Amino acid sequence: MAKKRVEIEAGTGNVFADLGYADAKERTLKVELALEVNRALKQRKLTQVRAAELLGIVQPHVSDLARYRLNRFSVERLMQFLTWLGKDVEIRIAERPARRSRAGVRVSHLA
Repeated sequence: MAKKRVEIEAGTGNVFADLGYADAKERTLKVELALEVNRALKQRKLTQVRAAELLGIVQPHVSDLARYRLNRFSVERLMQFLTWLGKDVEIRIAERPARRSRAGVRVSHLA
């Protein structure tokens, strides 16, 4: 049996960019914020119904959030959810280091 040659292409580190999404940076940011929201909800051991009440949304939208179906949520709304869950959200703007080829946005979890 002949071995098939598999070509491997190095990724950029952003799956959305690799898939060709024009809004790859925003999608990545939304996922990172949703991770933090879901982490906070899990820490509080809230049901989806109680989480919906706290976040001012309906339970099916909490399910979407838990499953990272984020089309209905803006970056701003996810940040608002975090503040309602008792988290500080900090936006920091800094010069890009010369050693890095492009600027970016990142979310850091601080314990």
